Amino acid sequence: MDVALLIAISAVLIVLAYVLGSIPFAVVVSRLMGLKDPRSFGSGNPGATNVLRTGNKKAAAFTLLGDAAKGWAAVVIAAYVCARFEISIAVVATCAVAAFLGHVYSFFLKFKGGKGVATALGVLLALEPWLALAVVVTWLFIAYASRYSSLASIVAATLAPLYYIMGGKTLWPLYPSVAIAIVIIAVVVLHRHKQNISRLLQGKESRIGGDKPQPPATAAGKRRRR
Repeated sequence: MDVALLIAISAVLIVLAYVLGSIPFAVVVSRLMGLKDPRSFGSGNPGATNVLRTGNKKAAAFTLLGDAAKGWAAVVIAAYVCARFEISIAVVATCAVAAFLGHVYSFFLKFKGGKGVATALGVLLALEPWLALAVVVTWLFIAYASRYSSLASIVAATLAPLYYIMGGKTLWPLYPSVAIAIVIIAVVVLHRHKQNISRLLQGKESRIGGDKPQPPATAAGKRRRR
């Protein structure tokens, strides 16, 4: 096949992946269900966690599914087309990153967006389902043990590239381009959680269930309790 045509197809796939990833399901679902714009309250983050702060669990679930599904769909479409036209797996990996960055830097939200955890999961599910399962189990374990959603996301993102490399050639094929894509996604997820990391270090991060961290006791407070 003509090289120019292959380049054109690859470019279209990458742009399509970015546009799919840019769909802000938190905003779309909130408008359809008559809820406040998630960018106007809480963390201001257009994601499922912030939508959940409205108390509408159904809206949060729809947002989570939508954000994951768009990442999955973008990679599945790219994988199908690339296999059909014998295009390198590197293009699929690039589409995975494009879909993820679409959520984080959404075209529809003036290049602002969420933290990308759900979209990253959808991308991993399309790339390697067993890898996605390992990441989900890690998230659930850390979330259950610590009751910090952010800490669970940070740990899961950090371990995802290691899981992929460790399982390569045994549980799934190992492609350098896919490994690089997963590393890029992990680094961006960690960057988007920098404020959460700061609050975790300061003991100010909110736990799952809404418990607020207790402020450290002052010297005066200690004397009064005595």
